[in-house]
Amino acid sequence: MPARGGRPARGDRLALVLAGLTVLVQVSYPLLDGRPLVAATIATVVLFCLASLVHATVTAGVRTALLVLLVAGGAGLVAEAVGTATGVPFGPYTYTGTLGWSLLDVPVVIPLAWTMMAWPMLLLGRRLAAALVPPTGDRARGRGARAALVAVLGGLGLASWDLYLDPQMTAAGHWVFASPEPGLPGVPGIPLTNYAGWALVAVLMVALLDAVVPRTEVDEAVPALLLAWTWLGSGLANLAFFGKPAVAAYGLVGMGLLVGPYLVLLRRSLASPREHGRLSRTSTSA
Repeated sequence: MPARGGRPARGDRLALVLAGLTVLVQVSYPLLDGRPLVAATIATVVLFCLASLVHATVTAGVRTALLVLLVAGGAGLVAEAVGTATGVPFGPYTYTGTLGWSLLDVPVVIPLAWTMMAWPMLLLGRRLAAALVPPTGDRARGRGARAALVAVLGGLGLASWDLYLDPQMTAAGHWVFASPEPGLPGVPGIPLTNYAGWALVAVLMVALLDAVVPRTEVDEAVPALLLAWTWLGSGLANLAFFGKPAVAAYGLVGMGLLVGPYLVLLRRSLASPREHGRLSRTSTSA
């Protein structure tokens, strides 16, 4: 949380620096090819994941950061291991061995990728749910409705990121689907089952995170920055540099449906202390 006097604490500064490095490495993508591009891809995931975990540690405690890593990373690893072994729930696919060390036939960087985005999306789901389900006289019913909304909204937000991720990674040859049809128009190589599988895993992952991670007020600036950059930066990259207008359109619309309202709510809460307090009290009433 911000230190007294409005200056960011050391841990906040570290999270912000890691987020900035994440952006800088991603900006270099159009200039790279081959092994340097693979190295930049892995570095992006590691930096983004560290930014999320450092932010979680500083704002919500070491226990919260460990829970995010264990739950999101563990669930991501299990889902990917099952997926590569059985084809469920994403559809039959294989990793090509280009992303470094593997565990259970899954590159280690993949569970870190689930982790890096799970923390910001949990915060997104909680804020949107708090705005949609205000406090009521029936506290138990209100908690249940908010928990369901957190899982669905945060999970779909996490799944919407894959509208950018899978086309990029598939085009780079990091994994291959055995049966890529039918898929989204203009996005070859990726079956619709993959997006459905992502939605299922992501909703369950966010539901589990919401159940085990304590609800507390946190400074959401760094996660919001990373979400905004991923949403808009990836859209621009696909449109202007990668020559993939369909991917840009799907990602901008898909992520924008949730990230856009989240950023608006966050901005309003910062501009209005009263609104900030209302949303914070709602989000902490587990």
